[in-house]
Amino acid sequence: METQEVKLTPPPRRGGQRTKRVRNIIFLKDVAALALTAFGGPQAHLAMMLRLLVDKRRYLTSHELLELTALCQILPGPTSTQTITAIGFRLGGPNLAYLTVVVWMLPAVTFMTLAGLTVSYLDKEQVARFVQYVEPMAVGFVAFSAFRIAEKVIQTKTSVALMVASSMLAYRFQLPWLLPLLLLAGGLVTTFRYRKMPVLHEKKPLQIEWANFVLWLGVLIAAAILGHYTRWLPVRLFENFYRNGSLVFGGGQVLAPLFFAEFVEFKRYLTPQEFLSGLGLVQALPGPNFSFASYIGALAMRGEGSGVGGQVLGALVAALGIFMPGTLLIFFLIRFWDQLKQYRVVKASLEGINAVSAGLVCAATFLLYHPLPDTPINLGVVAVTFLLLLWNKFPSYTIVLAGLLAGILF
Repeated sequence: METQEVKLTPPPRRGGQRTKRVRNIIFLKDVAALALTAFGGPQAHLAMMLRLLVDKRRYLTSHELLELTALCQILPGPTSTQTITAIGFRLGGPNLAYLTVVVWMLPAVTFMTLAGLTVSYLDKEQVARFVQYVEPMAVGFVAFSAFRIAEKVIQTKTSVALMVASSMLAYRFQLPWLLPLLLLAGGLVTTFRYRKMPVLHEKKPLQIEWANFVLWLGVLIAAAILGHYTRWLPVRLFENFYRNGSLVFGGGQVLAPLFFAEFVEFKRYLTPQEFLSGLGLVQALPGPNFSFASYIGALAMRGEGSGVGGQVLGALVAALGIFMPGTLLIFFLIRFWDQLKQYRVVKASLEGINAVSAGLVCAATFLLYHPLPDTPINLGVVAVTFLLLLWNKFPSYTIVLAGLLAGILF
């Protein structure tokens, strides 16, 4: 008789679990280090992630990091936040990913909340003098962002046409609902160019888990219904920021025109000067630029009679609303990204989305300059800020700190 060999699977060792736990703790410490030192927006964040997470810690390869970044550029929401969350998901699953996004956004959210409280309770003339040079600096940062985005994504005549058309429409109408429609329309236009993409002969069938997508969509619909029927401002703020976080492509730079149109021009939660002050401050901070939402949330609640506690609530609700959609969507898409990226339609649509994003940031440059006094000093500060960023010798936070110091001295 032949005897059949039976292989027994040994029980998991405690040492392996302990090693994984230690690695996760070290990873969270690395995320905290990035949150406190990663200045300069998504491009600079990517360079620091390559240096720390790839070269030093070897959590993943450079190819895998660039692929994750490409995935996050497909999605609405904060690219850097989604990228580092996806890394946490791959290393330790959903639990580590949730801790990752909290550690990553907490420093910047805390500082921007304090900035909103400070602006609320200081004398407006003192604040205006203090940030008089930061406001035109913010315009210079947006102009530089427009230049960098266009430099990277505008490579065809179709892209040029989409960028120019979207910038003109955004500048002319200044409607908050128009901007997401322009992004979707741009992606649809270039989708028809998919035949120019290389063909993969062997494709794996998609296996999609819909739970996180259903949760994202359910929260979006529920927030919209509650926001329509309630007068309680925190609920409406959550709906406003959740909607923006669900529809904005292109990272923190594209938030500027969206937020300005909705919260300054239409709802008047804050003045143009306050908006530019916060936009300038967030450029000097490490971490995600989406933390700007906390500043707006804190200022939006100052007229509700709820004091500092109400403003802190507004800041927290705004942060939750702006970061939650991107987190849910990356949890949904990371599970089948390897299968999705083989489709040419997905790759083709990115050309139009990126071109429209560049156009929106171009329009934002002029829209944000309009509220400022048209003086040679302001125009010069915008130009000098742009040139210093282009020179790439000074970190962005040193430029803004120099502007704050100049406001104190002069």
